[in-house]
Amino acid sequence: MTEVPENSPRTTPRNRTVMRRAAVVTCLLLPVAVWLFVFPVREAHGERLAFEAAAVCAPGNRDGECLRTVEARIRAAEPVRDASKTRRYWLHLTEADGTASRTRLHGSLEENPSARAGRPVEVTYWRGQIRYVEFPAGSGRQYTTAKPGSGHRFFFMAGSLVGSLGLASAWGWYWWARHSHVSPRANPWQVGVPVVGALGLGAVGAVAPWTADTPGGALLIIALGAPPVLAGCAVAALVLWRRGRGGDTIAVTPRVPDGERVVAGCVWGDVPYAVEGAGHLVVGPGYLASTVDPTGAAYRRAVPGTLVPRRVRPPYWTDREGAEYRGKEWILECEDDGVRVLVLTDKDDMPWVLGALEGRHGGGGPGAS
Repeated sequence: MTEVPENSPRTTPRNRTVMRRAAVVTCLLLPVAVWLFVFPVREAHGERLAFEAAAVCAPGNRDGECLRTVEARIRAAEPVRDASKTRRYWLHLTEADGTASRTRLHGSLEENPSARAGRPVEVTYWRGQIRYVEFPAGSGRQYTTAKPGSGHRFFFMAGSLVGSLGLASAWGWYWWARHSHVSPRANPWQVGVPVVGALGLGAVGAVAPWTADTPGGALLIIALGAPPVLAGCAVAALVLWRRGRGGDTIAVTPRVPDGERVVAGCVWGDVPYAVEGAGHLVVGPGYLASTVDPTGAAYRRAVPGTLVPRRVRPPYWTDREGAEYRGKEWILECEDDGVRVLVLTDKDDMPWVLGALEGRHGGGGPGAS
C-alpha cells in the first residue's frame, strides 16, 4: 500500500469538504430510510394483515373494521385513461339504497364480460372503501385497486435504496475522517469497494419486495443475497490491495501527435506556465502548452524544455487544495529546475501529453507566449 508522504498534511480542505458532504448526506438519508421501514412499510403490511383477518359484518353493522357487503347495479363501465400502461377500468355503481359510487379494478373490460351496464353485482366495503366486487354472472370475485396487499413493496424498495446510499455515505464519512492517512489516493479503493458493496445490497433490497409477499420474506432474500455481495467485495479488495503493493506508478506508452490537438487538462505548480483556471492543454509534436481557450488558439503558456517528466500516477488528495476529480484523470509528476510540477489530464489523453514532451527539442513552439 502506498503511504502518504511524511510531509503531507493528514487533512486538507478537500478532505474536510468530502467529510462535510458525506455527513450531510448521511444525516439526511439514514433517518428517511428508518422512517420508511418503521412507518409506511409496517403500516401497509399491517393493513393487509388486518384485511385478511377481517370478519363479515353482522346484519346492520356498519363498522369499518368488518367486511360489509351491499347489492348494487352497474351504471356504467369505462377504461381508465391515464399515462399508466397498467390496464384498469372504472365501475360506476348504484347501490340498493340509491347511493352512487364507483370503484377501479385491474384488467380490461374485454377480460370481464360481466362488467356491463345494468348487471347486478355485490360490492364489499372495508374501512370505507370498496375492496372487491362479486359478479354473479360468472366472473366471480374481482379485487379492486384498493385491496390491501403489496402496498409495502414500493416503500420497502425506496427504504432499501435510500438506506444503502446513507450507509455508503456514512462509510465515506468515517473513512475520510479516521483513515484517509493510509492512502494518498483521491479515489481510494478502501472507500470505493465498501460503497459498491452497500449499493449492491441496496439493489438486492430493491428487488426483494417484488419477489416476496411479505417484508419478512424480503428481508430473508436480502440475507441470502448479502454473502455473495460481501464475497465479491472481499475478492475485489484483495485484488486491489495486492495491486497497490506494487506502487502507484502507471505504465503509459507515449504517442507523439501528428499535429496539434486540444485536450482537457491543467498544470499545477509554482511555475509561470501553471495558469489558474486554465483547463485545457495544447499538445503537438514536441510542444505542450496550457491555455484557458477551449479552442487552443490563444492565451497559451508553453511548457519549457526544462520540464522533466518523472512518472504517471493516480491523483492524490494531497495534490491540490479544493481539487475535484471525476475518477477519469491521471497525474504526470514532473520537475522543472527543482520545482515540483503536476500535469493533470484524462487517462485517454495522457499518452498524447507524454508524446508531446518526449518529442521536444528545447522549449517554445508555435503560438508560445
